[in-house]
Amino acid sequence: MFRRPVLQVFHQFVRRESEIASSLVLERSLNRVQLLGRVGQDPVMRQVEGKNPVTIFSLATNEMWRSGESEAYQMGDVSQKTTWHRISVFRPGLRDVAYQYVKKGSRIYVEGKVDYGEYTDKNNVRRQATTIIAAAILDHETIFSMEDRRSWDLR
Repeated sequence: MFRRPVLQVFHQFVRRESEIASSLVLERSLNRVQLLGRVGQDPVMRQVEGKNPVTIFSLATNEMWRSGESEAYQMGDVSQKTTWHRISVFRPGLRDVAYQYVKKGSRIYVEGKVDYGEYTDKNNVRRQATTIIAAAILDHETIFSMEDRRSWDLR
């Protein structure tokens, strides 16, 4: 008898509080990209007047698959698609290291976020650009040494 009204009040309170909280609390989101591929060009450092310099390079990632009608795919042709990504490095220490040590053809891992922006080209036409803003860059030797450490870690 006493229990039911208490539960009703509790549910009304929780419902009202959650409505208030949802209007005040910003929800979290995630913008993260992880790429492993080969560098397409030596990095270039650019600086626009009044802004911090940025190191820019391209990175190629490959997707491979077999096409065929059998489930085993043993007889199908191998197809490959290469996707090119524009990498921008703004972080001061990482920007300088990337400019100095990343070279065309090297295999690297890049972690960062996707950024969609607009710019005006030389012909005064507005263009859209998708860029990966790098937060971390590892070369293939560092990646392999991390894998070795993980496999030997006995903790």
